[in-house]
Amino acid sequence: MILRRSRRASLLPYLAAAAMLALAASAPLVADKKPAGPAHAQAASSLRFEISFSRAASATPVNGRVYLLLSTNDAEEPRTEIGEKVNETQQIFGVDVNGLAPGAAAVVDDSALGYPLSHLADIPAGDYYVQAVLNRYTTFHRADGHTVELPMDEGEGQQWNIKPGNFYSTPHRIHIDPASGGVIRIEMTQVIPPIARPKDTKYIKYLRVQSQVLTKFWGRPMYLGAILLLPEGWYSHPDAHYPLLVEQGHFQSRFRGFRTTPPDPDLTGFAHTEQVYAYKFYQDWTSGRLPHMLILVIQHANPYFDDSYAVNSANVGPYGDAITKELIPFIEKKFHGIGQQWARATYGGSTGGWEAPASQVFYPTFYNGAWAFCPDPVDFHRYQIVDIYDDKNAYWLQGPFGRVPRPDMRDPDGTIVSTMESSNQWERVLGSHGRSTQQWGIWQAVFGPVGSDGYPKPIWNPATGVIDHQVAEYWREHYDIEHILQSQWKTLGPHLVGKIHVSVGTMDTWYLNLAVKRLQKFLDHTNNPYFAGSFEYGPGQPHCYTGKPNLPARIGGLSATERVLRAAAKRMLDTAPVGADMSWRY
Repeated sequence: MILRRSRRASLLPYLAAAAMLALAASAPLVADKKPAGPAHAQAASSLRFEISFSRAASATPVNGRVYLLLSTNDAEEPRTEIGEKVNETQQIFGVDVNGLAPGAAAVVDDSALGYPLSHLADIPAGDYYVQAVLNRYTTFHRADGHTVELPMDEGEGQQWNIKPGNFYSTPHRIHIDPASGGVIRIEMTQVIPPIARPKDTKYIKYLRVQSQVLTKFWGRPMYLGAILLLPEGWYSHPDAHYPLLVEQGHFQSRFRGFRTTPPDPDLTGFAHTEQVYAYKFYQDWTSGRLPHMLILVIQHANPYFDDSYAVNSANVGPYGDAITKELIPFIEKKFHGIGQQWARATYGGSTGGWEAPASQVFYPTFYNGAWAFCPDPVDFHRYQIVDIYDDKNAYWLQGPFGRVPRPDMRDPDGTIVSTMESSNQWERVLGSHGRSTQQWGIWQAVFGPVGSDGYPKPIWNPATGVIDHQVAEYWREHYDIEHILQSQWKTLGPHLVGKIHVSVGTMDTWYLNLAVKRLQKFLDHTNNPYFAGSFEYGPGQPHCYTGKPNLPARIGGLSATERVLRAAAKRMLDTAPVGADMSWRY
């Protein structure tokens, strides 16, 4: 099953009910209201929030990012209602804290940046449900000599609103009037508890392996997780060896899309459909209707995102080598993998849709095929809607007398629900120095050079959108897949024939079809050798189309793994060397 969450989703409504039940009492908000005075230009800027945490939460000072959250409703906790869609999100403000002691206050006033409204002064007077969260940072002494403060993943997949160890307050309703000023005090007394590790089953195994190369880079123990689906007959055929299919993509805490019991009869809608497909996959997997392979889901959440993009990076570290040279050989040895290039394939959607061809291109003799669905930008001439090489500004299409905001996110009917400026402002509020743990932040971290402060050097000015073309050139030479293929086809091409397969909707939510078109234009004209892969477009389909044009994208994605399994097995059989191990074909 392709994990197709929003690429930047921190909107977690499915957690709201459980989170509200888990709330314990905390100190109430205290509002010190100043008497109304005569109106003047700066009156609204005097409102301030003082946010602290209790000694019970932590007896020692902490570093991190404090968020102030305002919601117009109490249907869910405010911390679960923040997201990229401007027309749906509630309000958030963010400030950095360093050495914040218990009882001491982090101040959010009119100088703090907010989203979608920029300042406290912009908040309309009224009643709001108010909450605070502290996203804790860890100090890393990296091998490159830089010391940086970043949010360590704690098994939740870089979601600040459910990260174990983060502090939060109980939501309270309070009247806010920026024009009246005053001080509102909030105490965070709750700590998000640890996440229980899933237990192994007959078919699914959960592993955690320390990476030596990542540990060296980050200056502390760093681990890769692995979720492995074993084929039917693995136990009863101890001498058999198996091909490996690697699913790339966003963080998964459990193997999704595989269900050993029939669907819950009380479920309706998409939730019921998911269970129907998951149970069918189990039935096909255990009945011999699918090829016997190992399926590996990699957990590589890191201090910048829920996923590393599976390549070596100056900011994120050598995740490409850690996965390819440490984790996969370990898995193949332990679970009877064939361990040869002809018997490996990779696939994924969205982030995984970029990682699959990138892994094939950066390690051309390691995999025997890459199936990419709705890939993140594979040509930076179309970095979503922006040409980072030729455009001057990422936020605005500028003319001699006017300018138009560049879109970031669209619905299938073409409605714009987020602009480049608003999406980047959201991430600026979530974290300074590219520490949003969201999409623009991880692209900048993976694709970019290290700045003088040890954090990723921005591809554009985060406040104005003005593009740094020197940084863009670094991106081009190191991670622009189309450019790398075009400039190195003579040497790469012979290793990639028949291995690259891409599907995308023509109305991709984040305009990712535009870069795919450019990649296809180059590959269609290759020769000596011809690439011999495939491209497929879903007319009118949004993110993340996987190749079922007669179904909505999210339903079509539920069968993507089965389709890739069959396609990958066919290619493996067609290209296997003479005498290849076929013990998996029982």
